[in-house]
Amino acid sequence: MTTLRPRFWETVPPEKMTHAEWEALCDGCGKCCLNKLEDEDTGVVVLTRVACRLLDDATCRCSQYPIRHQFVPECIVLKPGNMEQNLYWMPETCAYKLLWNREPLFSWHPLISGDPDSVHRAGVSVQGMTVPEYEIDEDDWEDHIIEEPV
Repeated sequence: MTTLRPRFWETVPPEKMTHAEWEALCDGCGKCCLNKLEDEDTGVVVLTRVACRLLDDATCRCSQYPIRHQFVPECIVLKPGNMEQNLYWMPETCAYKLLWNREPLFSWHPLISGDPDSVHRAGVSVQGMTVPEYEIDEDDWEDHIIEEPV
């Protein structure tokens, strides 16, 4: 088991974090795995409840995380070096985005609460509200636009 430095997110710059620390920033909300629609004129990005086919709706985690690119080559690997170009579509509650903006983590974040289910109990995850992308025609995604749970 990998040990994380105490409150590392407050003292360690992202580029100096260990792989385990970087991965631990993910709160498991599942919002990054929702398909998004972007208005071509305004650049506004909205969430749909249409999830990547690999998202486990019960856990809000990728069912094939270590090998996800074999199934979804376009899945973005978030790294300190590509944060800036990905901020525009990231969830408002995302720890990676919060750290980039020098904002604190929410009290429900598992690193703060010590409980991986706190994100679900706080109502900020997409647990139980998604539909797999293979069940919805892409032309109908607009019918599944949702507000971000915050």
